[in-house]
Amino acid sequence: MTSAPELSIAATSLNERVADMVRQKIVQGEFVPGQKLSEAALSESLDISRNTLREVFRSLTKEGLLKHAPNRGVFVATPSIASIIDIYRVRRMIECQALAQAYPYHPAKKRMRQAVDKAQACRDAGDWQGVGTANMDFHMALVGMADSERLNSFFSHLLVELRLAFGLLNDPEFLHAPYVGMNQRIMEMVEADQMAEAAAALNEYLVHSERIVLAVYARQIAHDA
Repeated sequence: MTSAPELSIAATSLNERVADMVRQKIVQGEFVPGQKLSEAALSESLDISRNTLREVFRSLTKEGLLKHAPNRGVFVATPSIASIIDIYRVRRMIECQALAQAYPYHPAKKRMRQAVDKAQACRDAGDWQGVGTANMDFHMALVGMADSERLNSFFSHLLVELRLAFGLLNDPEFLHAPYVGMNQRIMEMVEADQMAEAAAALNEYLVHSERIVLAVYARQIAHDA
């Protein structure tokens, strides 16, 4: 007979797995800002009960990834300008330091190269959502060079918020195309053990990316006003 603590642990584990599935759907661009999530459809596709899904919705709402609108349902959150600025501030602090202080032969370099190659293949196939996902993989691998599980966990959640910011843009080619080449350039520096130069290039890259996302957000606000 299963004890109450074991049931509680199992329920928590299931909730965490489902929450991660929803996060991944956001990272992969399947869920976009402002999209209403159907409780019936999602519980069926994930093969879970509605009660479990509601618990997951509550958890992700606390994380700021979802928003509950009374009498309307649950929607994918739309990040604010303040949160976008904060995301990029944190990214520069984490990513640039991880790169500048990285061990030149760290195995995460292979994952970075795989992400760069995947992005180029997706670009050639016209799969811009795939390019965006490969870009997320590149930056996740880059942070992996810091050798910190806590940092990896924190950054993986940050990337979900970042993908929401990217989701504000209706033209993924415009957003992602420039960074295929930029990631390649940074990768070449890393492979040449030019870590300081790579970190400096990454800082410029992140400033450029922030400006684009904020400009798109400002235009959307003006359009919706």
